[in-house]
Amino acid sequence: MGRLADLRARFAARRSARAATRGSGPHVLIIVQNLPVPLDRRVWMECQALEPRGYEVSVICPKGPGDRAREVIDGVHLYKYRPPPEADGLTGYAWEFAYCWLRTAWLSRKVWRDHPFDVMQACNPPDTYWLLARWWKRRGVRFLFDHHDLNPELFLSRFGEPTGLVERAELGALRWLERRTFATADKVTSTNESYRRVALERGGMDPCDVTVVRSGPDTRRMRPIVPTPTLPEGKETFTLAYVGIMGPQDGVDTVLHVMEELVHRRGRQDVRAVLMGFGDCLAHLQRESVARGLDHVVEFTGRVDRDAMAAHLSNADLGLCPDLRSPLNDLSTMNKTMEYMAYCLPSVSFDLVETRISGADAVLYVPSGDVGAFADAVERLLDDDDLRVEMGLRARRRVAEVLDWRAQAAAYVSVLDSLTGRFTIVPPAPTTWRSHDELGRPYIDLHDPVALADFVRYRARTRRPGRVPGVRPTLVRPRDPHDPRRDARASGPFGPVPSVAGPEVEL
Repeated sequence: MGRLADLRARFAARRSARAATRGSGPHVLIIVQNLPVPLDRRVWMECQALEPRGYEVSVICPKGPGDRAREVIDGVHLYKYRPPPEADGLTGYAWEFAYCWLRTAWLSRKVWRDHPFDVMQACNPPDTYWLLARWWKRRGVRFLFDHHDLNPELFLSRFGEPTGLVERAELGALRWLERRTFATADKVTSTNESYRRVALERGGMDPCDVTVVRSGPDTRRMRPIVPTPTLPEGKETFTLAYVGIMGPQDGVDTVLHVMEELVHRRGRQDVRAVLMGFGDCLAHLQRESVARGLDHVVEFTGRVDRDAMAAHLSNADLGLCPDLRSPLNDLSTMNKTMEYMAYCLPSVSFDLVETRISGADAVLYVPSGDVGAFADAVERLLDDDDLRVEMGLRARRRVAEVLDWRAQAAAYVSVLDSLTGRFTIVPPAPTTWRSHDELGRPYIDLHDPVALADFVRYRARTRRPGRVPGVRPTLVRPRDPHDPRRDARASGPFGPVPSVAGPEVEL
């Protein structure tokens, strides 16, 4: 008995020591299953919104490659478990959900022992953590449902309307899980108005308990850097970029069809594509690229972090949104659209309801599934420098002024404040702008219209010896007062600056 009491005392001392390293603010536990953190950009921005405002934040999620089981990053406590093998079929998915649920439930007990939490936030998919929330609500924990995906619509988008008894049962189960999640939630955060409407109409939520928190990028961090040319000087090659998950519903095979149309049918030798991301279809897409004779013009990077994505999107000339119209895609906000916009990239997309709301006039829209029209829109942007510059500048201005994360962060924190009964003072935005990123790479000067337009026009393509794209050259030749190029801000040494570049874009 004496040894048992001694062990209990030592464990209690360790818990007290761990608790002493944390602050005294409310503790929020965030649960994520489909991506590790901080790779999940939305969840990581939520963590970074809470921590400076006095909240304690813990996250339970699967491990990414090379991740440790326990670590603290920027004050956020991460608890991670080994991910299950890749699921295949109904049995595989059921095992994956059960395994992740049990590992999460076990780790939630560990988090509680380390430091009891006040709010549990579950991010779907899947819609299975309402049961765990009910268990913790017996301890006085409040439940926030962060609604990332419409799982019934995901089923319909991947498999179509069910025809058999088993398929109808699967869809019915997904709808039941969604209803139970809404019924258990004290508050819901929706990624857009379409998702909010689902929470109100299908979930029966009170409008006061549902808040739209969009996944807009933090445009002070997500900014174009001075590109590093990766091709021989003078080689006129445009780069098309895709970033995101590569699942059956994401339509990434459309990128290969477009590249086949441009390269093999239309004979373009000045275009390549960089596809960033991972998912169930990655291996198939790689094989398909080889089979179509595109492996010399299509690069698959696999999983990329924020730094690698910044380099690729700063080098690219335009972004691709190949998601086909479906019950899920039409109502979902595509993060990649806003990420392209943050890097001054015009993009081409199939015509989807929520993509139009995000992209507005910074995107060219074509009918869903029309590969020829998609290729036409890509060529239109590649062949029209002025249009590409105009749309790229529009994109950056819109994402900075309308879609930026800072306004969304305030809305998100207000939801947590309402659950914990506290009032948070929003810290002032930084008044200084960093000239380089964390790796020491220089940012493009977004307040210099000439340098910015020059960057959007040429990106990584160095058409003039010694010229660095996006950096204003030093002119030493004496100016002729009658020279129409004398007003560098109106004209610029590399072509006229579109009128859209007039207002300076807030960083």
